[in-house]
Amino acid sequence: MAVRTFLNRNVSDLCVGKPALKPLSAAATVSEALALLNKSNEPHVSVWSCDHSKNVLEGECECRCVGKICMVDVICFLCKNENSDNPSKALETSVSQILPKGNLIVRHLAPNSSLLEAIDYILEGTQNLVIPVQNYIGGKSRKTQSKSSSLSCKHRDGVEYCWLTQEDVVRFLLNFIGVFSPITTSSIESLNIIDCNVMTIRYHEPAMSALDSLTLAHVEQTSVAVVDDLDRLIGEISPSTLAYCDETAAAAVMTLSAGDLLAYIDCGGPPEDLVELVKVILQEKKLGALLELMDEELSLSSSSSCSVSSCSSDDELGVCRNNNGSGRYSSARRAEAITCYPNSSLVAVMIQALAHRASSVWVMHEDNTLIGCVTFKGILKVFRSLANARPITR
Repeated sequence: MAVRTFLNRNVSDLCVGKPALKPLSAAATVSEALALLNKSNEPHVSVWSCDHSKNVLEGECECRCVGKICMVDVICFLCKNENSDNPSKALETSVSQILPKGNLIVRHLAPNSSLLEAIDYILEGTQNLVIPVQNYIGGKSRKTQSKSSSLSCKHRDGVEYCWLTQEDVVRFLLNFIGVFSPITTSSIESLNIIDCNVMTIRYHEPAMSALDSLTLAHVEQTSVAVVDDLDRLIGEISPSTLAYCDETAAAAVMTLSAGDLLAYIDCGGPPEDLVELVKVILQEKKLGALLELMDEELSLSSSSSCSVSSCSSDDELGVCRNNNGSGRYSSARRAEAITCYPNSSLVAVMIQALAHRASSVWVMHEDNTLIGCVTFKGILKVFRSLANARPITR
């Protein structure tokens, strides 16, 4: 079958042009992770079991990626009761202590592994596949020997690594969508990929009440829906949006309602009135240490997120540049969450998700009441099922 043949191609085909990972040692502190995140153009930093901060002779250690960290991990960590009283001390915690436990979110994969194998790992819960970087010369591939500094992830043989995300895999499949015709024109309802077990919070409820849901949404690569009393979708608290905020967003989560938090993290730039409201509530709750952290961060960069005035014409796609010139981009959607309907086709939902850099798309009735969502994992289940489908015989 053409589909089976296509899915058996090497996963290294997806890695062409991917940059080498910049590592962070698992022994590093959360504060060091923040510094690297602020310098990076990426929302996540890979965490490794070996220390790349020192020059290590080839062959002395076995380096392995054990996870990844982003601003969402830091925000959720600071929101915990035991950390809100002394955030400075909490930031000195080892990053290994805040990585998700018991979840194979990051997994190594050989470059000659099949695309089908990569999809299987994703369906088991993997978010990022760590793969050796290869150069392609004259139609042949060879391992790339590292000539860079300690900022490159190197194995014993000096090979660097990149990683593939769920989004990378879905985008690759979309580029060859004709291979999978005609099923991609089927509705998401007929394909049974609408997940109705979604996490929601009412608009006027405290955002802090959704902390556990937000942590779970971060692991499952979805979002928390903000709804009104009639279950009509108003917006979403998205980990992909929080990933481009700074650590002071923890104060907003702890003090604001879900509706106000939507405005606070919208495109990463909080309105001044909400900043002042957060400060007032922090004072009332006697969280002076968190207030000091907020004042310090705001005075350094006026937030490490993008402001409304710094957003360009790319806003149509929900993309903004930070006003501190760091080059990081926000995938925050400035208006409403990305939505579709049960009769939307699979390919249409794929295009929506990829265009807006959204790992999930909300599914609604005509009256805007929420039905559920479609995730990248749900989409990949369809393509995985095609590998097992038998041709029709007459």
